[in-house]
Amino acid sequence: MPALKDKFAAQIPGLQTEIKTITKEHGDKKISDVSVAQAYGGMRGVKGLICDTSLVEPEVGLIVRGRPILELTDKIPEEIFFLLLTGDLPSADELKDLQAEYAKRSTVPDYVWKVLEAMPKESHPMAMFDTGILAMEYESEFRKQYAAGMSKKDYWDPCFEDSLNLLAKLPSLAAGVYRMRYDKGPRIPYDTNLDWGANYAHMLGNDDEDFYKAMRLYLTLHCDHEGGNVSAFSCHTVGSALSDIYYAVSAGLNGLAGPLHGLANQECLGWILQVVEKFGGVPTEQQLKDFAWETLNSGKVIPGYGHAVLRCPDPRFVAFVNFGAKYCADDDVYKTVKMVFDIIPGVLKEHGKAKNPQPNVDAGSGSILYHFGLREFPYYTVLFAVSRAMGMCSQLVINRALGTPITRPKSVGTDWIKKHVGM
Repeated sequence: MPALKDKFAAQIPGLQTEIKTITKEHGDKKISDVSVAQAYGGMRGVKGLICDTSLVEPEVGLIVRGRPILELTDKIPEEIFFLLLTGDLPSADELKDLQAEYAKRSTVPDYVWKVLEAMPKESHPMAMFDTGILAMEYESEFRKQYAAGMSKKDYWDPCFEDSLNLLAKLPSLAAGVYRMRYDKGPRIPYDTNLDWGANYAHMLGNDDEDFYKAMRLYLTLHCDHEGGNVSAFSCHTVGSALSDIYYAVSAGLNGLAGPLHGLANQECLGWILQVVEKFGGVPTEQQLKDFAWETLNSGKVIPGYGHAVLRCPDPRFVAFVNFGAKYCADDDVYKTVKMVFDIIPGVLKEHGKAKNPQPNVDAGSGSILYHFGLREFPYYTVLFAVSRAMGMCSQLVINRALGTPITRPKSVGTDWIKKHVGM
């Protein structure tokens, strides 16, 4: 049994007891009120979910199990998944054990490649990646054990096995999609001597050690973001019906593929490339200000600036800027990203419409990928998806262990609202 599984199993009784105590002693206490504007506005800010893996504080940014994300930038994704699930970073032996499990489970079944090869050649890489995950539902341990009959207290166990099986295969699947979709040659096998993030870079076809570091950082920074974003919430809702991880993660990634969620980094990079192309390289500060005002006056936004929750520079963006200063300092695209960071918040404050004129993670992530030659923009969401699957899987396993009930909020109609407010 993997060390991670042992550790999580030991935590379950205490977690169950704690939640039973909270709901028994404090179950009637209210934690949120809902306004009409929130009901019509996508439930923004309504406290109605429990997510113990991560938290986003407006003045701090992403906090993973009590640790600000900037304290975790030297960790690799395997350590992050261990942390998400248990609240602790792994020991050296526990990390080695998890890496061995990933290596053992990393092979994508042949039938998955046949399914993907049957898709239209110009299919979106995200559709291919998501289809591959859904095709692997055939492998679900949870579905098999549930059909055979099992106790509710054991639901988490096959869910955990599905989680490890899926996560182990995601770099192979994602890299295979990339090489197939963009005619990069045959698939590259998983290297058992490399960690999960480095393997992803390796299987994409880039064995630059600095790219290994960039991929580890990218996967770490995008690992989780509370439970209410579209992908996490969609995954949670489907999983709450006891759909297995393949169904639930696939549902979450369908949401991640949307332009308002996972496509932001390529839109941000597109704007930066417009600037570089227009000025033949890094612009002057005045040229950048003029171009920013031109964008704003045309009714468009500066992509990557502003966030629904954050009221500070996204620490994940800061991590990418710090990485770029070390590994991409002479790159015109990176230098323009850095200049935008220095100039644009002031422009947006003067413009007056941005509640938070600071950058979010998408303002910087694309420039790092671009520097290392990954320039197929439609693929960027797949990278995001590989990382975010860690958060989705950890949340699913925890909820299955705690016996979280099916998600079923009450809805009302516009007529009900009109009567309620006296219209």
